[in-house]
Amino acid sequence: MDERSYNISEFAIEGEEAVKTVFYTTDSTSGSVWCVKPGQEVACHTHNNSDDIWICIQGEGVFYPELGDEIPIKKGQVAVTPKGLCHGATNTGNEDFIFVSIVAPVPADYNPLYSFLFFIN
Repeated sequence: MDERSYNISEFAIEGEEAVKTVFYTTDSTSGSVWCVKPGQEVACHTHNNSDDIWICIQGEGVFYPELGDEIPIKKGQVAVTPKGLCHGATNTGNEDFIFVSIVAPVPADYNPLYSFLFFIN
């Protein structure tokens, strides 16, 4: 590992959908910066073998600890999700919602979760 200090703003990249930018990976952990524009979401998902810690550094939104359940989250807060549990978020504010995600151990799998409500109609 060559670098051990990072400027998060260099990795907060906007896009048509929420953007995840990996800024480091070791044998044990991985760090990413998520940039979620107003109205965008990080879909609810789980990781079978990895914890996921979100450190909110800008903006606000709602965090989904379970499908259909939401709690407010904003700059300065940390959301800790142990392996196997649901997590996701939507930006409900007027500015970019930016958070750092630390996942361990790696590699982490990704299991999308869907609510039956999306399939009605």
